Amino acid sequence: MSTLKTAEQWSQIGFYPHHGICIPISALRTKKSCGIGEFIDLIPLIDWCKSLKFDCIQLLPINDSGDDPSPYNPISSIALDPIYLSLADLTDAGPLTVELEHFQPFTELDRVARDQVKHQKMQWLFQYYQLVFPSISNTVPYQSFVEENPWLQTYALFKAIKDEYGGKRWEDWPIEYQVPDLKYINEKQVAVNYHIFLQYLCFSQMRKVKAYATERKIFLKGDIPILLSPDSADVWAHRHLFRFDLVAGAPPDYYNANGQKWGFPLFNWDEIQKSGFSWWKQRLKTMENFFHIYRIDHVVGFFRIWGIPKDKKPTEGHYVPSDTSLWDHQGREILEMMIHSSQLLPIAEDLGTIPKGVRPILKELGICRTIVMRWERHWEGDKSFVPFSQYDPFSLTTMSTPDTEPFKLWWKKYPDEAIPFAHFRNWSYHPDLTPQQQFDIIRDAHHTPSYFHINILQEYLSLFPELVWPNLEDERFNVPGTLLPTNWTYRFRPYLEDLLAHQELRETIGKILEN
Repeated sequence: MSTLKTAEQWSQIGFYPHHGICIPISALRTKKSCGIGEFIDLIPLIDWCKSLKFDCIQLLPINDSGDDPSPYNPISSIALDPIYLSLADLTDAGPLTVELEHFQPFTELDRVARDQVKHQKMQWLFQYYQLVFPSISNTVPYQSFVEENPWLQTYALFKAIKDEYGGKRWEDWPIEYQVPDLKYINEKQVAVNYHIFLQYLCFSQMRKVKAYATERKIFLKGDIPILLSPDSADVWAHRHLFRFDLVAGAPPDYYNANGQKWGFPLFNWDEIQKSGFSWWKQRLKTMENFFHIYRIDHVVGFFRIWGIPKDKKPTEGHYVPSDTSLWDHQGREILEMMIHSSQLLPIAEDLGTIPKGVRPILKELGICRTIVMRWERHWEGDKSFVPFSQYDPFSLTTMSTPDTEPFKLWWKKYPDEAIPFAHFRNWSYHPDLTPQQQFDIIRDAHHTPSYFHINILQEYLSLFPELVWPNLEDERFNVPGTLLPTNWTYRFRPYLEDLLAHQELRETIGKILEN
């Protein structure tokens, strides 16, 4: 590594092994939760991690994603999703507090009933807004929040108009609203104030969570989706920063023979650069309120991205830029901008088909890459697995990702892939992992040379049948490329209070982390 561009960020995190868990906030539930995991639910989780000697909690994106349950289809690059607001933490709710018991049936369901929870929460929050906004709006903290976040006005206007027209895409609004004009704020002032107020609450709660984590030396790792919904406030307000002749996707690969078509607009990097990358800088700077570390989603997309004509199949796309000699320069320039624009330490998600120049640049810049153990093989050679002891320290080791099966399900479902892994590990293969094998592989995941070792929480819970759902398939967050009603509705089986009290789990994780 010739140059460490991230030296300042690393100095705050430390060059030593970090261990932790990955969760979507939505999957948590506590005795106080209102139908879905909430920001303040992270506080007892932080205490649990501290007691286990875990020092990282990785969150899936918490941006406002509108009516889409996928956290990777945000309608704002900055705004947080108010569905995660902890209503019980709003102690000045007065008579509205009694109504919180109405959320209990939703909290007891095996899966998150997102649409119903959101509808009921937004109704409750509007009543709360009417109750407390007159007094809160005159406070210095609220007025400072509005002044320090100029993006709020446009975002809130976008939300107000979207609500008024039943959630329709901005392209289907009346023509006068399709081009942002802040003059419309006055006629929609109540709705605009409501959405700004919700962001004030979201920011306040997540700042509280970060302060709590910082005090306990627990690092919160955020997730910043590289792309945005075409129906987002950012695309509506900053069309010149995006390309609409192509949509993003991925070419065919080992796991997706037909490729993938995501439908996100591409960035217009020439225009973004002309503005000094101000849009990206604002986005990263705001995330410092909530996180210490962040995941760069699809980092290879900064070097080149698969662009597909809107009416074509993924196989008919092409890389943008088309000139391969431009890839390394573009990727390096963007990553250096991101490093110099934020105190957050970046960790790259570099999975899939990766050009040769990407990983050397990541290492030179001091950015950890992501290693999924089942995929870390000599792909250009004999396809043998890379010994765990040979993993690059500038990496994050994980057993699975939120888009894959947990390890135990993968092992059972894909014997053609699991059998070579079993042989590599000197195990005989049986579709059902033994408890000892499961323990050993999790332990392996925490004892590679990597600086970071973070697994989805299900990997640990699956050591105890009573902590996971009876059907292994129900332990998945998402099945990419599908529109299954179960996608992103996953909920951890135990209430958080019961999980934290599970002494055997606590003792087992202690043994996993032992040197």
